[in-house]
Amino acid sequence: MHRVGSAGNTAGSTRPRKEKRFTYVLNDADSKKHCAGINCLAYLNGSAFSRSDYLFSGSRDGTLKRWELNNGDASFSATFESHVDWVNDAIIVGEKLVSCSSDTTLKVWNCFSEGACTRTLRQHSDYVICLAAAEKNSNIVASGGLGGEVFIWDIDAALAPVAKSVDAKEDEVPNGNSRPALTTLCNVNSSSNIASSNGQTHGYSPITAKGHKDSVYALAMNDTGNLLVSGGTEKVLHSSSLGQVVRVWDPRTGSKKMKLRGHTDNIRTLLLDSTGRYCLSGSSDSMIRLWDLGQQRCVHSYAVHTDSVWALATTPSFGHVYSGGRDQSVYLTDLSTRESVLLCTNEYPILQLSLQDDTIWVATTDSSVYGWPAEGRTPQKVFEKGGSFLAGNLSFSRARASLEGSAPVPVYKEPSIVIPGVPAIIQHEIMNNRRHVLTKDTAGSVKLWEITRGAVVEDFGKVSFEDKKKELFEMVSIPAWFTMDARLGCLSVHLDTPQCFSSEIYAVDLNVSGAQEDLKINLAQETLRGLLVHWSKRKQKSSSHSLSNGDSSSGKDVLSKDTPRSRSEVDDGTENHATHVLPSFEFSTVSPPSIITEGSSGGPWRKRITDLDGTEGDLPWWCVDCVTHNRYPKENTKCGFYLHPAEGSPAPNITQGKLSAPRILRIHKVANYVVEKLVLDKPLDGGSDSTFAMGLSSGQSQLSALDSSSRIGLKPWQKLKPCVEILCNNQVLSQEMSLATVRTYIWKKPEDLILHYRVVQSR
Repeated sequence: MHRVGSAGNTAGSTRPRKEKRFTYVLNDADSKKHCAGINCLAYLNGSAFSRSDYLFSGSRDGTLKRWELNNGDASFSATFESHVDWVNDAIIVGEKLVSCSSDTTLKVWNCFSEGACTRTLRQHSDYVICLAAAEKNSNIVASGGLGGEVFIWDIDAALAPVAKSVDAKEDEVPNGNSRPALTTLCNVNSSSNIASSNGQTHGYSPITAKGHKDSVYALAMNDTGNLLVSGGTEKVLHSSSLGQVVRVWDPRTGSKKMKLRGHTDNIRTLLLDSTGRYCLSGSSDSMIRLWDLGQQRCVHSYAVHTDSVWALATTPSFGHVYSGGRDQSVYLTDLSTRESVLLCTNEYPILQLSLQDDTIWVATTDSSVYGWPAEGRTPQKVFEKGGSFLAGNLSFSRARASLEGSAPVPVYKEPSIVIPGVPAIIQHEIMNNRRHVLTKDTAGSVKLWEITRGAVVEDFGKVSFEDKKKELFEMVSIPAWFTMDARLGCLSVHLDTPQCFSSEIYAVDLNVSGAQEDLKINLAQETLRGLLVHWSKRKQKSSSHSLSNGDSSSGKDVLSKDTPRSRSEVDDGTENHATHVLPSFEFSTVSPPSIITEGSSGGPWRKRITDLDGTEGDLPWWCVDCVTHNRYPKENTKCGFYLHPAEGSPAPNITQGKLSAPRILRIHKVANYVVEKLVLDKPLDGGSDSTFAMGLSSGQSQLSALDSSSRIGLKPWQKLKPCVEILCNNQVLSQEMSLATVRTYIWKKPEDLILHYRVVQSR
């Protein structure tokens, strides 16, 4: 996923500043469901808080969701939205939910809130992959990630009130930009406004466990928080060969205690018993190992899986372990007798397990969450159902048994409960009109989206994506004004200035009521208006309220005096236009899109457009300028071309030199111009804008007259009986084609476009 670059102060830098990117994420019609794989699960027993039990799920769609569990059913309760990339892990710490993400942050939430983030912790230099907590010491949380860093946080200290110093300065970096200090705490208050503070100013920094030389994929901590284990891709030499190592730490100081050697591939999951004596590890070598930390060695190894082991969960007594992974299977194994049974199989690789009494919750690369019977209180009941086997101690034993046809039969065929998700988008194609996008999801459904209003305009069902793409092909050429990806399982549309303002379209093509034929619409400008209309209305309301109370400063432009302005400014007017949205750019309020952009000093943030309250002062200045003041950079939208009589045509040459006209100009207007020049119809009105500026020193003529048929005394082009044909490369052009389309699909050369005309008999 695109990470928004720093938009810090560029004083003293000669390098042009890259403006903040503005991204909007289109949500499915049912926003109560996840739309990408589930990376993590966290179960909260609500009895201690006199509340219901809850299950929290963190997804690759960048959100967490809370599900209320009642009588074997799970109902949606809240969405926690602030991360701008995959949520990789989540844990419960007292009444707090702590999550980590590929956006390099940890976020702290109140478990019982409506989804407002209370603090963002920034320390990692790369994706944060895993978390661990001390159950009896609810202050301590450890985090690890791809940067090889392991940090131990005192959450209460990190959440202490921040006293922001007026003298706090950003760290200078050599290229002249500035960035926040490494330890940055970003606070989101109850109204979701984002404020940030420098962690060094705040005086808190987490403990660092230094030693990992490579990515950290797994962490575990004992109940009291005096023992931490970590594992990942780091290799060490063992028995004359390289193998992965489990590191053991004292989280109170970050000091190393020991290394546990034995796995031959990446360590993906770890568990510690409550006392900290025993450790379970699951690896990409398909093995589960039980370690005795007192003896500093592996005491048992279990070969039950045929592929990587990615998830482990144990019964409270640490006597039985549930395991899952890439082979899409969940096994239950008795750690003392080595007896194992295939509990269930899933359709997708298993990423995490969470045991809740007699239900094992399973997170997979699918967007749904599955609950399977587990007999967590009395796991022996599962073995009584038959089908058990003794776990081998060599990694190839289960794989060999599977190949020989002796694979076990699962005890349970169907899950007892399913929390359904929405199929993730896995393929997309931007249509040539630059407003529609064709998508295909994991269920095979093909849909057509209109991104300027964030809605599905047609669901084609399970059809061939390639065939539908060919069927919907249009011979039109419109500049690329956005980029997009589907990393979050849904469409993320990225806007960058100034190139996003390069695309225009005639209002009549959008069926704008009462619009003149030559009225042009800038797609990015109108899309931004639609996305920020709630922000604009609330900002105006807030400003009006402040002014009525005598606070004149509240009504001032949100842009500071030294904020750069757009290079081309049009009518400033009033701000009323900011709240007027054309129908083709109205976004849903039932399942509104979310916006992602970079904060002024606290990193990227994400919020639904309906939650914007008008006080967000760190929206990109160019978005504010466009929406509030109708100002945006004017990109070159002209197309140069030559117009000559066709070979063999008796028509005279009516032009001198190169002509210039908007790229979206229709061929019918070129024909109208030729008709007028040949005096085959009513002449032009003679206004200054409706004549050619011939004899310019540049040798070019401005074709401004062609962009306003209202000034040409002709019937609307749809009803006109053409007397002139326009050709390119000896091909007669359709009256509906634009100059850009002709250049792209007919001319196909880098040189200036050459058009020809000839008189034809009226039909």
